[in-house]
Amino acid sequence: MLKYIFLYLIVFSSILCLAQSDSTNDFVINFGSCNKQDKVQPLWDDIISNKPDLWIWLGDNIYGDTDNMEVLKQKYKQQGNNEDYLKLKRKVKVIGTWDDHDFGVNDGNKNYGYKEDSKQLFFDFFDEPEDSFLRENDGVYTAHIFSINEKHSIKVILLDVRYNQDEIIRINGIYQPNYKGDILGQNQWEWFEKELEKNNSSVTIICSGLQIIPADHKDEKWANFPISRQRIFNLLEKYKTPGVIFLSGDRHMAEISKIKLKDLDYEIYEITSSGMTHSWEFLKEDYNRYRIGSIIPHLNYGQLELVQQDNMIIAKLSINGDKGIRYWSETLRFPVVN
Repeated sequence: MLKYIFLYLIVFSSILCLAQSDSTNDFVINFGSCNKQDKVQPLWDDIISNKPDLWIWLGDNIYGDTDNMEVLKQKYKQQGNNEDYLKLKRKVKVIGTWDDHDFGVNDGNKNYGYKEDSKQLFFDFFDEPEDSFLRENDGVYTAHIFSINEKHSIKVILLDVRYNQDEIIRINGIYQPNYKGDILGQNQWEWFEKELEKNNSSVTIICSGLQIIPADHKDEKWANFPISRQRIFNLLEKYKTPGVIFLSGDRHMAEISKIKLKDLDYEIYEITSSGMTHSWEFLKEDYNRYRIGSIIPHLNYGQLELVQQDNMIIAKLSINGDKGIRYWSETLRFPVVN
């Protein structure tokens, strides 16, 4: 009798282990933006507890706002020496792009006189080797491929919306569409198209310091450069890019946007995660015709969990806050690319 009880326990334990294995994430990404290096940073312990495989900075990773490169260097150093951030770096691969404040000037564009020096400090912060070809590019754009498992991968494309951005048009302080302007620059556009053309990944994550889908608010966004916004959509349709998810920052709040492009057979989600150290706590509404649900005007970071189940990639998206709070979550499914 004892023998059968013992065998039962072994079988039960095996089933339990298999169940736990099935629920284990193959690849976990955390991401965020708008992080002041001299403020309290309460989210790192939550992020570390998630045991992510990857952390993505989405811009305003520090607040430099200076023409003095020594000042900018010291601000990067202050963030780099943050004890909790150091704990994350020891455990997790860190990548990212920039937005205006870490670029060096609010609403900065191609006319910022110190953009080349700032670019080198950016790459220093990300521990990019001195002889890296990335340091020679006209911007900080790059792409990475990560394995979900032995057969399938995700591609992470990091766009630079500052280094080559044309002038912003304002009337009475309000941003206006620049119908002749560009946001990426020709070299980056050519590079981006090649990354889409040779893409064999099942999920394609496109990261931008500025929001891509939202078109209604009065602040900075891709929609201020309508030709560029339409161009990125056209390229995704041209190459039938699989499993696209946009990640963006900048807004000091979180929100989720969704758009359906004519020639793609799925809807594209954009997860805006912004405000790691400060946010628009008083903001109640901010019109966005593409938004799902409500704005999240609290300190937040984003999470993307990817796992393969049969012939699908399951993407679990969420916006999280301090002390384990979860503000929003949704699950997407993408066919695997063979």
